Amino acid sequence: MSDQSIPRRSFLKTAAAGAAGAVFATSSPAYSYSRIQGANSRVRVGVIGYSDRFRGALIPAMQANAKALNFEFVAVSDIWNRRRDEAVAGLEKATGRKITAFRNNEELYASRSTDAVIISTADFQHALHGVEAMQAGQDAYIEKPLANTLEDAKAIREAVRRSGRIVQIGTQRRSSPKYQLANEFIKSGKFGDIVMAEMTWNVNQPSRWRRPQAVSQLREQDTDWRRYLMNRPYEPFDARKYLEFRLFWPFSSGIPDQWLVHQIDTVHWFTDLPHPRSVVANGGIYQWKDGRRNWDTLTIVFDYGPLNDPSRGFQVTYSSRMNNSAGGVKEYYYSNGGMLNLETGEVTPEGGLQKNHAEAMGMQERLLPKMKLSEAAGPVATDANTGGDSETTANMRNWMESVISRKKPNADIEAGYNHSLALVMTIAAMQTGKKVTFDDAKQQIVTG
Repeated sequence: MSDQSIPRRSFLKTAAAGAAGAVFATSSPAYSYSRIQGANSRVRVGVIGYSDRFRGALIPAMQANAKALNFEFVAVSDIWNRRRDEAVAGLEKATGRKITAFRNNEELYASRSTDAVIISTADFQHALHGVEAMQAGQDAYIEKPLANTLEDAKAIREAVRRSGRIVQIGTQRRSSPKYQLANEFIKSGKFGDIVMAEMTWNVNQPSRWRRPQAVSQLREQDTDWRRYLMNRPYEPFDARKYLEFRLFWPFSSGIPDQWLVHQIDTVHWFTDLPHPRSVVANGGIYQWKDGRRNWDTLTIVFDYGPLNDPSRGFQVTYSSRMNNSAGGVKEYYYSNGGMLNLETGEVTPEGGLQKNHAEAMGMQERLLPKMKLSEAAGPVATDANTGGDSETTANMRNWMESVISRKKPNADIEAGYNHSLALVMTIAAMQTGKKVTFDDAKQQIVTG
């Protein structure tokens, strides 16, 4: 291999060509054919990246439903030898069966030992590892964010469209009964037009996304740094950028990659709007002067509404800080008649149009009744085994059921592409300090 990683355009050109052709040359998973009862119908799942997220949430999410739906872990791919060993030990303990380890994804796919994969690698790798999975004819559960560059987002969407594989994105709110109720309630018209949404994600955790002990133990010879970089520009090995990637662009944007995409995805879902009309951003590194490059505090302002009607719309404000946890994680939606609080799952008349103000303008009072979402929208059916992280378990189950039925999952590739657009626009606003819009005809970011 040369001294440089594969250039971005070459990587994506190769990926697109693979999505168009190579995927159809591989052996198809069992679910490309009629479902056959018995041992041959078992879905064999490979793990791409033995991450903290995978260990803590995704293993129990799949195991909660694996027996009922006939899924099983069979293999793991991780380029760090220590993580491979930990993966085999951890998965064999969780499943009670033998797990085969592979040094990289090429080896895993060449073995033809899996039908589907769960991708939980570094933020910037999700889309590219997803393209590889599509080339190999695999169904995939891909952790969020789907992509943090526009080129990568386009590549994975095209690969999924061409392959016809079942892909679920890890924006698990879409499989949460509470959020499904909110979606039904808003779409029913009972809430009224959204006039504003306020979102926060505040923590006070100096250890968040830091891995000092593991950083001190990681050596370049124990992993494959060039393979890790994928289509990012080459730079010398840095254990922090490998393990603490969320603190360093171009591997992650930090807060937007990790937290914003969850909450902004609900805006797209509830309104059927594909992306913001514009984004502006402000923030900086105010507290944690530990060598990180990504902001520890930020405020983002989004304008949403019909793309062809600027007279209609609403604003979304998103604020997050990593140096004071007051306010926690909140999502508030407002209409002219009141408020939807997604923390409590309640609808209230708070802030609605009161009688005295309405009558002065010859208008009718507009106050929503106080009620639980379950009363406002009615029950949402769910039969998921939702122990532990119930949203993730429900999202995983929905993917597993979709793999069997070949029906579209809750958080499909279009939902992932749309949250990626909002994310890419946000990153551009943060990096330029300018107002960012999106040209739908050209599918391009416009800055300034």
